[in-house]
Amino acid sequence: MTLPAIFRPGAVTRWNEPADIFDRMMQRMFQDMPAEMTGDGYPVDISEEDDHILVDAELPGFKKDEINVSINDDLLSIEAERSSETPKGRSHLQERRYNRVQRMFRLPSTVDTGSIEAKLEGGVLHMEMKKAENAHTRKIEVK
Repeated sequence: MTLPAIFRPGAVTRWNEPADIFDRMMQRMFQDMPAEMTGDGYPVDISEEDDHILVDAELPGFKKDEINVSINDDLLSIEAERSSETPKGRSHLQERRYNRVQRMFRLPSTVDTGSIEAKLEGGVLHMEMKKAENAHTRKIEVK
C-alpha cells in the first residue's frame, strides 16, 4: 500500500486526479488547523491583572504527576505525558494510547518566578504568577 502524496516527503503530485485533489484539500486543512486540534498542543488562556498573571491550560485526562511545569529564565514550559493503559481482558478497541503534549511561552520580565503556583482542577491547570515588586505601574506627576 502506498501512502497518499500528502504523507510522502518530497513526493510529486498530479493535481488533476481526484485522489490528488483530495490530498491537496487535506493538506490545506491540516496546515490551517490550530495546534490543539492536530494533537500538537492544547488550549491555553493567559490573562493579566494588576499584580499577577494567570495561565489556564486544558489538560483533560492527565493526572498531576503526569504534568511537568518548568521555567528557564523567562521561558515557561508546560509538558504532559501519559503512557497507554494495558486493557483488561480481550481488547476490541483501544484509542487511549500514549500521549505527550508540550507548549512553551515567553513570560514578561516582570514575573516573579519564585512565586509561581500551579494546581490541577477538573482537567485544567491553573497557574498564578505574581509580578515583581518593581513591575507595578505607578503614576508619575508631570511638573
